[in-house]
Amino acid sequence: MTYQEVLAAARTCSGPYCKACPVCNGKACGAAMPGPGAKGTGTVAQRNYEAWQKVFLNMDTVCANGPVDTSFDFFGETYDLPVFAGPVGAVKLHYGDKYDDLAYNNILVPACQKAGIAAFTGDGTDPAVFEAAARAIGTAGGRGIPTVKPWDRETVFAKLDAAKACGAKAFAMDIDAAGLPFLKGLNPPAGSKTVAELREIIEYAKVPFILKGIMTVRGAQKALEAGAAGIVVSNHGGRVLDGTPATAQVLPAIARTVKGRMMILVDGGLRSGLDVCRALAMGADAAIVARPYVTAVYGAQEEGVALLTQKIKGELADAMAMCGVHSLAEISSELLYGG
Repeated sequence: MTYQEVLAAARTCSGPYCKACPVCNGKACGAAMPGPGAKGTGTVAQRNYEAWQKVFLNMDTVCANGPVDTSFDFFGETYDLPVFAGPVGAVKLHYGDKYDDLAYNNILVPACQKAGIAAFTGDGTDPAVFEAAARAIGTAGGRGIPTVKPWDRETVFAKLDAAKACGAKAFAMDIDAAGLPFLKGLNPPAGSKTVAELREIIEYAKVPFILKGIMTVRGAQKALEAGAAGIVVSNHGGRVLDGTPATAQVLPAIARTVKGRMMILVDGGLRSGLDVCRALAMGADAAIVARPYVTAVYGAQEEGVALLTQKIKGELADAMAMCGVHSLAEISSELLYGG
């Protein structure tokens, strides 16, 4: 099976909203919610994708000819490349009724482990979703990152307890999910968190904790102050606030401020290994790819995840080789044209 065949298969079962486009650039889904679209004008997801395409790399093949090593250390866990599948929730609502969240995570998590990467799993209003995702991560030897919504203190603590009991070795919170329309006015409540509230949660977790949804230098500084071990530069694909800049636009300033003091991941519009190389050259330590992994699961389950991961890895290795670098540690802003 080829990746193009995965896309074709996904188009037969991904529901009326997601079109499983040849390039997932946000144009076909636009502002479709339910669906993979974005809030308001629906242009943030498009801007995320387009911003990466405007980043150019310096080619340099006057160098030693040798193998490229794309391996990545993530808090003591070694992965084949610095890429994670992103947390996606309510897949039945947004992508079609072939899978619910439990079935989706039960495919995604082990498939990512076999492919040499790991998945950030989603959370939802149904407690069983997070619990099942945590169990899947535990079965995968803890190779996965359960992502909790910014619920109230007691709910977050209970979810962290459940995930730790399953063997999770790191946690994440998509703090920007406070702006998701379907979370407003619910019980348990979800919403923004202060530095003090986050510090309490992070200290309770006692494992590396990542805050997803950081879009400013000040936000990164507050995450560091709260004790986060890492951040994800992310605007939730435009689903929480219309009119935000692209993640590629804000990444460099954030990296200049906190690089080396916490792990920096970036999400939003990354669709290829070339995009991953661009992100690392701009200061990220790793990248998150979300929507294409949904398409991969819908199109061919484990095989789809493997094919997409192989595609991204090959593209990353090729970009590195053509830029004259042979390990992730060698990637720097010197690879950027005009950088």
